[in-house]
Amino acid sequence: MTRPNIIFVMSDDHAAHAISAYGSRVNSTPHLDRIAAGGMRMDAVFCTNSICSPSRASILTGTYSHVNGVSSIWTEMDYRVPTFIDVLRNSGYRTALFGKWHLGEQEVSEPRGFDDWKVFPGQGDYVDPEMIAPEGRAIEKGYATDIVTDLSLDWIDGLDADDPFCLLVHHKAPHRPWVPDEKHKHLYADGSIPEPETFFDDYETRSKAVRGVHMTIADDMGADDLKMEVPEHLRGEENREARMRWKYQIYMRDYLQCIQSIDDNVGRMLDHLEEKGLAENTLIVYTSDQGFFLGDHGWFDKRLMFDQSLQMPMLMRWPAQIEAGSRSEAIITNVDFAATFLDACGIEADDALPTSQGRSFLPLLRGESVEDWPDAAYYRYWEHDDPIHGAPAHYGIRTRDYKLIYYYGAGLGVPGASERVFEPEWELYDLRADPTEVRNVADDPAYAAIKADMETKLAEYQERYSDEPYRGEDTPRPEWGPYDKELFARVEEYVKAIRASS
Repeated sequence: MTRPNIIFVMSDDHAAHAISAYGSRVNSTPHLDRIAAGGMRMDAVFCTNSICSPSRASILTGTYSHVNGVSSIWTEMDYRVPTFIDVLRNSGYRTALFGKWHLGEQEVSEPRGFDDWKVFPGQGDYVDPEMIAPEGRAIEKGYATDIVTDLSLDWIDGLDADDPFCLLVHHKAPHRPWVPDEKHKHLYADGSIPEPETFFDDYETRSKAVRGVHMTIADDMGADDLKMEVPEHLRGEENREARMRWKYQIYMRDYLQCIQSIDDNVGRMLDHLEEKGLAENTLIVYTSDQGFFLGDHGWFDKRLMFDQSLQMPMLMRWPAQIEAGSRSEAIITNVDFAATFLDACGIEADDALPTSQGRSFLPLLRGESVEDWPDAAYYRYWEHDDPIHGAPAHYGIRTRDYKLIYYYGAGLGVPGASERVFEPEWELYDLRADPTEVRNVADDPAYAAIKADMETKLAEYQERYSDEPYRGEDTPRPEWGPYDKELFARVEEYVKAIRASS
């Protein structure tokens, strides 16, 4: 049997609710929709730590943050933990990565296990970006999303016809500061983008931890994001609602224009595979490293365990194996990706990737029923009271019907985390009665039995993944990898200056 190829396209901060295949109210993505129409739309894929570097490490290794060492954007991956790329390369696959790497916030933490790679240092730039390859650094002229696609297509064209390959196409977009390509700047006129239902959420029932985050569009989105200063008539608390609406239209216009380039370039990739006769036996995957708040609850960014941040879009097409137009509501996490890719290539993940904590969902892609498939996703955000957004450390469990979150209020020595300790708090959401997650029922006596059941399930999943729960000051602190303290200090000073000016 001919071994399949894998093309794993991952954007940065692309929320599922900004893809028309997922019913977007704000934009149209016809080429991403081609993947869904020709394959499967996954409706319950969740990240296990909603921030860039930790999610990327979990995808590569099939492990949670406390195993792979990447708790935050400041920590480096523990390279003693093998990746699915290592396994594929050792099994005769050609491997390559182009675009965003972002595992280690130093100048660059080099990709390993790839035959070829060219990546942005850190976050990278949208226009004429510097890129780093094994042979050194160079400026690539053009727009980042086009460049990453060009590099990927050229690499495919250079392969021998009988080489099975795994290609990671990692776009920077639509990560802030949301710089669109010139050819898309006419799209989404100001005032045309619908506001989400929870845009003016008052956080009335929410924990203090959530009410204190610096993620509001009205107050925390700055001039660097907007590329302009807030007009005088929109400043001040009395103009907060008008200012919020004004900022939202600019933010979403730029964000969606960046996504339009992603969609165009996915179309180029799909067309190229068809032209070369590779489409039938290539598993093409589109996802993002996490979700993103698009004005939901009045926020931007991610980190928190609300669904807009927690859910990852995942569209998968493999004509030889996946039925066109199919859907899956099975709960999957990014820890499951590595085992699935190996399984698709005929490799037993339990043997080849012994550290993996995930499970192959290949049977689900084939439309098979799996009776013992997990009915919950376990999540843990390790950064605590970070200098940029002040998001609290927390963990939780999400089932189809409920979500339980515990804000335990301590940094536990995570690099970049605050040493401040807060009073622990719980949140519980009934996702059937309250799908927009605006009513915390953790203290509602009517939900006492459900909360107890969810606490039991949370403990079971923590034991399953060998993740130590918070038990107060004496909780064991994991050993994390090195981080760039000088860069972290510069970020702290930058954020202080931004807040002082606003």
